[in-house]
Amino acid sequence: MKIQERTGAGAGRSAVPAQPSVGDRLPTPPRERKPALAALAVLLILVGALGATMLVLQAGDRIEVVKVTKEVQAGESLTDSDVTSVMVAKDDNIHYIEWAQLDTIKSYKAKSTLYAGTLAVGEMFAKKASLPAGKASVGLALKEGTYPADIKAGDIVSAYRVGSTGSGSSNAEGNSGSSGTSSGGALVDNARVNSVVADDDATVSTGNLSLTLLVDQADAAALASAAAANEVAIVHVPGN
Repeated sequence: MKIQERTGAGAGRSAVPAQPSVGDRLPTPPRERKPALAALAVLLILVGALGATMLVLQAGDRIEVVKVTKEVQAGESLTDSDVTSVMVAKDDNIHYIEWAQLDTIKSYKAKSTLYAGTLAVGEMFAKKASLPAGKASVGLALKEGTYPADIKAGDIVSAYRVGSTGSGSSNAEGNSGSSGTSSGGALVDNARVNSVVADDDATVSTGNLSLTLLVDQADAAALASAAAANEVAIVHVPGN
């Protein structure tokens, strides 16, 4: 009887061991602290903030500089009508002409053609005018009718030798047809007009004009000779 009672009492028990309660969890090992990584993270944050600050400061460090608004030929100086002022970020590696320096730079000459939209820098100017290698500047004194009415600095032209209009009437029969006519092909092709100046002493009716052409050195002698004889006519190059 006692044996049966004991067997019956153990029949309702489970063979799986009881799980520990929530309050009886095993302790976890403490986390390992890494102060070096924490310091590195802080340092990276500081460097990033400093870099952003420097960019903002540089963007705010702006200067007023000279911008060319009209084409200026080599050997010419800037005038008030050729320029305007713009604000740019300051850069010590670029030698901008600051707006306050405009009066000073007016006494300098452009080393080469300055095109509209260009920011002026010191390397573009020299105290004395200089010509590109292999080029010569030839001055012409032209009478009305020997040049286009709309000619201006920067134009590309050709120069032709024409018969003198000042020939005496006694030679008219012996030189029939030579007065005011071309005596051959162009003396100079694709010459650039450097400057155009109206004759201050001329009346409106005379229309005399002085200009300088930038030509190849090989063409300079022939053009100067024709100019001295007042036998030069200027025409625009097609497409110019």
